Amino acid sequence: QVQLVESGGGLVQAGGSLRLSCKASGRIFTSGAMGWFRQAAGKEREFVTAVSWGGNGIRYTDSVKGRFTASRDRAENTIYLQMDSLKPEDTAIYYCAVSQTHPGSTFGGNYRYWGQGTQVTVSS
Repeated sequence: QVQLVESGGGLVQAGGSLRLSCKASGRIFTSGAMGWFRQAAGKEREFVTAVSWGGNGIRYTDSVKGRFTASRDRAENTIYLQMDSLKPEDTAIYYCAVSQTHPGSTFGGNYRYWGQGTQVTVSS
């Protein structure tokens, strides 16, 4: 089992920044990926970014490229999502997830473990 705890969400004005954190504990993995997904009200969950745990790959969805930056701290089993130039359309619940089998996957079905989510609200 892997437990994930997210933090860092909140309310910010458009153009502002937030930094999300996700710390993993339990059955610590050495491969696969940790990722961020988000789900806005009334919409389907969508991929945001994936950080390959065993390698150096980081993938982003097109809508956040150049604005969001993912990073990891292997020693702390933690990933971060620095979100800059936030837009109202970034408003969603952001979920951290772990895939132990699919490095860099953009498909939520490949992620076995999920955090409880953290709300990000961007006002216009």
